[in-house]
Amino acid sequence: MTCLARNYRSRFGEIDLIMNHDKCLVFVEVRLRKNVRFGGAGASISQSKQQRIIAAAQHYLSGMRSIPPCRFDALLMNELSDRGIEWIKDAFGT
Repeated sequence: MTCLARNYRSRFGEIDLIMNHDKCLVFVEVRLRKNVRFGGAGASISQSKQQRIIAAAQHYLSGMRSIPPCRFDALLMNELSDRGIEWIKDAFGT
């Protein structure tokens, strides 16, 4: 994967990472939860958060001449260690 942008901001929201992976544009939401008492990192990506990320991605894509295949991934960390990392491809099921 190649990083194209970090912390892309628009009036609609923010995208943590925008990556290129095999001619596919990947919008990545990074979530960290040090304490899983209130739900893990994945549980913190609400429906409204997904909608803001999607709207920000649409804004990013609006400046492109041709739109490549896209997907939304989630990088979840439930602790600060290598073994606590989970990468979910197509996390939003779009």
